[in-house]
Amino acid sequence: MEWKNIYRGMLMGASDLIPGVSGGTIAVVLGIYDRFIEAINGFFTKQWSKSLKFLIPLGTGIIASLLLLSSLIHWLFEHYPHQLQFFFLGLIAGILPFLFREAGVKEHFSGFHYILLLAAAMLVASMVFFKEPGVPDILDTSSTRTWILLFFSGWVASMAMMLPGISGSFILLLIGVYPTVMAALKDRNLFLIGIVGAGVIVGIVISSKIIQYFLVYHRSSTYAVIIGLVVGSLAVVYPGMTDGMGAMFLSLLSLLLGLAAAVSLGKLEYKR
Repeated sequence: MEWKNIYRGMLMGASDLIPGVSGGTIAVVLGIYDRFIEAINGFFTKQWSKSLKFLIPLGTGIIASLLLLSSLIHWLFEHYPHQLQFFFLGLIAGILPFLFREAGVKEHFSGFHYILLLAAAMLVASMVFFKEPGVPDILDTSSTRTWILLFFSGWVASMAMMLPGISGSFILLLIGVYPTVMAALKDRNLFLIGIVGAGVIVGIVISSKIIQYFLVYHRSSTYAVIIGLVVGSLAVVYPGMTDGMGAMFLSLLSLLLGLAAAVSLGKLEYKR
């Protein structure tokens, strides 16, 4: 068992609670994105036991983070949204140098790859126009229609979680089920969590096969898209500047802390 994956999973789980921040991006920050995709696909092969040794600690960390930190993250998101967003902004920006190195941009990128990068960045950045000032109400969780909606929401959101730069929570917010899912996590509503979780599992299994194919056969093009998704997510996460020197100082401090965390994690995880 790779027990260090528990803390990696907790970081991924915490990020997935924030609309605009991708668990896939955190996997890139930690240097395990390729292995994460391979392990999910390897679970359905003869090497399933090897995949389990990677996935069980990771999944334990993700689940623990979702259950333990959901209330804290939700509280921070409500009371210190700018500071929290700036922290993740720094975290995302800080990984770009490591991502460029991992992709071998100078050696392998051509004009076509830069076009892909720009297109992916613009695609994700355009999501900023879908942001709503308000948050939808909690849905009626006794309705079968709500259960079906939650299942397919988990399915769609999980496919977004697999891609760096696209936030699964943001997708849930666009669909209108984010407050309902957050309430289920805080209240430990195992029935609703199970419905969303089933959708997430189905989506991850399907999307991981597609992503692995492109990583194996079109690696440079795939990394060009991944880098573009991460760059574009900066526009989605950026909350704008706050009023008041005190709030602005805390936001900038959070940004620097996020940058420092990304650089530290990158140096630690990329020592192979």
